[in-house]
Amino acid sequence: MRDRTHWIFDLDGTLTVAVHDYAQMRRDLGLPEAMAILEAIALLAPDHAAEVHHKLDAIERHYADIATPAAGASDLLDALKARGVTVGILTRNRRSIALRTLEVIGLAHHFDPAHVLGRHEAPFKPDPAGVHHLLSAWSIDRERAWFVGDSRHDLEAAENAGVPVAIVNPTPSPGWSGRAARIVDDLHALVAELEATDG
Repeated sequence: MRDRTHWIFDLDGTLTVAVHDYAQMRRDLGLPEAMAILEAIALLAPDHAAEVHHKLDAIERHYADIATPAAGASDLLDALKARGVTVGILTRNRRSIALRTLEVIGLAHHFDPAHVLGRHEAPFKPDPAGVHHLLSAWSIDRERAWFVGDSRHDLEAAENAGVPVAIVNPTPSPGWSGRAARIVDDLHALVAELEATDG
C-alpha cells in the first residue's frame, strides 16, 4: 500500500458516514426493490428516465447537505497529502453533488475537481472506465494505484481495472475477503498502516 502513489476513493459510505436509505429511495423513485438504482433507471424509456434522474438528483442533494465525514477520513487524507499521494473520487453520484458533499464534510481542499468523476463523466461503477480515466489523466499504470470503497460496486470496479482495493465496511459480504486487498472497519485502520510503514 505504501508504494501506491495515487489513490481513488468512493465517496458515500467511504469518506462519509453511510446514511443513504436506498430501499426508501427506490420506493420514492418507483423502482424495483431488487435492482440497484442506476441500473434500474437505465432500463426505463428516455423520457421516464430523465424524470426519475431529476428526482434522484434532488434526493442526492438532500443527502449531500446533511453529510458528515467518516471516522478517519480527514486523518487519512492528511497522511496521504504529507506523503505526496495524489487522490481522486469515483462516485455513482453526479459530480456536482459529489463536490457539494466534499464541501459539506470539509474535505474539498484535498481534491482537484477534475479528478472527481461522477456518473456523467464515466460509465458508473462497477464499470472500470472511471478508474481507467483517472489512471490516464494521471499518466500512471495500475501498479501505482489503490482504490478505497465500501460496496460491491467499488470492489468490482477495482477488480475489473486490475487495481487493489481496500474495503471499509465492518460487515462485508461473504466472499469479499478473498478479493479485497484489505477489509477494515474504518479509515483509521489505513492511517495506522501507513504510520506503521513509516516506522
